[in-house]
Amino acid sequence: MEEAMEVYEKVDELPQGQADLRYLQHGCMVLEGGAWRGLYTQGVLDALMENDINLDCTIGVSAGAMSGLAYVSGQIGFSGRMNLTYRNDQNYCGIGALKKDHGITGFTYAFTELFDKGGFARQDFLNSPRRFVAVATDIDTGKPVFFEKGKCPDIFKAVQASATVPYVSEPVEIEGRKHLDGGLGVKVPYEWALKEGYEKIVVIRTRDRDYRKPVKKPSGINHMYRKEPKAMEDLAEEAPRYNISLDRLDMLEKKKRLYVIAPSKPITIRRFEDDMNKLGDLYWQGYEDGKNEIRGLKAYLGISTQEE
Repeated sequence: MEEAMEVYEKVDELPQGQADLRYLQHGCMVLEGGAWRGLYTQGVLDALMENDINLDCTIGVSAGAMSGLAYVSGQIGFSGRMNLTYRNDQNYCGIGALKKDHGITGFTYAFTELFDKGGFARQDFLNSPRRFVAVATDIDTGKPVFFEKGKCPDIFKAVQASATVPYVSEPVEIEGRKHLDGGLGVKVPYEWALKEGYEKIVVIRTRDRDYRKPVKKPSGINHMYRKEPKAMEDLAEEAPRYNISLDRLDMLEKKKRLYVIAPSKPITIRRFEDDMNKLGDLYWQGYEDGKNEIRGLKAYLGISTQEE
């Protein structure tokens, strides 16, 4: 008899519903990646949607791009429910994913069967006037590529590329070019939002404000990507580039140029965490942190509150 798949025991307690998307705020939501740390982001986004904070542009890297899909379609609880239900489905994250998509995540399975089973509003997402951008890295040039919904041939393939982890997954080909994790080129793409001219920018981190990435040479780099020198360069410079960007992010936050929501306490889960209670707790940490930021965020965005 096949063993039952472990599911987060409190998954039915996650919020659910449809965000009111009639009145969008002009601004850009910037979502950092981080594998299963993305559950923090999903909790924050659900809290924001429940409080009518719906920006008209979203850009995400890796898990941030995955998390942004339901934010654009306005589906409260969708992302958290999917991940806390199917984390241990081998077709989503396991041997089935490896066979089908040649990596640790079964994107084909997720974007078809799981999304359909969970009721993802695909047409609402695709037809929405809200901008959505997934960031991947071109392994030949080493530069980030910004794939935008409605302007690239397949936005879901772009999200797959954005979240394709180096070393353990094959690169994703889009329009004849190979791509890997967007985080190799840029982990927190707030500079894109600045260059696009957004006056209001909200950044959701998956690391606490004090975090800086240890600088060390990635293992296996010479063997895995010896034929892609720019990819090798990206992997070697990933940590120092990330830390510099975080220093600038802190400066911009102090100047109130953008608004940052970061974990109120360090996230300690493993990169590929499978403890469902830890993952569930992380979602709720994001949800509570999101609720605690509502007043300050609305003030930054110029949204009046009922108490005013």
